[in-house]
Amino acid sequence: MSEFLDNWGTDIWEAIIQTFQMVGISLGISILIGLPLGIMLVLTRPGKAFSNKYVFGILNIFINIVRSVPFIILLFFILPFTRFIVGTTIGVKGVIVPLVIYTAPYIARLMETALLEVDRGVLEAYEAMGMKTRHIIWHVLVRESRSSIILGLTIATISLIGATAMAGLVGGGGLGDLAYRYGHLRYEVDVMYVTVILLIILVQGLQSLGNRVAARLKKD
Repeated sequence: MSEFLDNWGTDIWEAIIQTFQMVGISLGISILIGLPLGIMLVLTRPGKAFSNKYVFGILNIFINIVRSVPFIILLFFILPFTRFIVGTTIGVKGVIVPLVIYTAPYIARLMETALLEVDRGVLEAYEAMGMKTRHIIWHVLVRESRSSIILGLTIATISLIGATAMAGLVGGGGLGDLAYRYGHLRYEVDVMYVTVILLIILVQGLQSLGNRVAARLKKD
């Protein structure tokens, strides 16, 4: 173990940092895009406050199209667009764009599902009191569904971690890149095993944390 850490400790630590950078930045941007999209999907659907079949239809089709493309295909398909936006297609910076495009629609759909779970009777009660729609969105819809939102974001984060691992195929950095370059291409089996174990620990930790936070919010 000591010899392994001497040989690979620095590389593994750097890969962990890169993975957290990719997940943190991509998740933050995806939430800023996905949450409003999810709210728009709820509000513009038939029978809702801002019912608009055209807006709802366009958003619905767009999200379905993006979600239907596997990340590994999306990663290569938008390489020219990624290079245009950030100036590179490798490293942490080079995978942020495809990670956001992949994750934001997924979060939007999860947010839509969470918001639709809010009891219609609760919404009608606040509407009867004359509360404005913008206040209902943040103080009723989001608040009442926050437990489901946290669980949805937990699922999205875990999916995002898997996507960052695949980003290693284009030199995206992180644990996936380390496993691919050394574990697969150079047959360093021990590096592959350690990478898999670290990813399992990371995913289990995030899922446990998400479940705990969601359970606490549900009680409040």
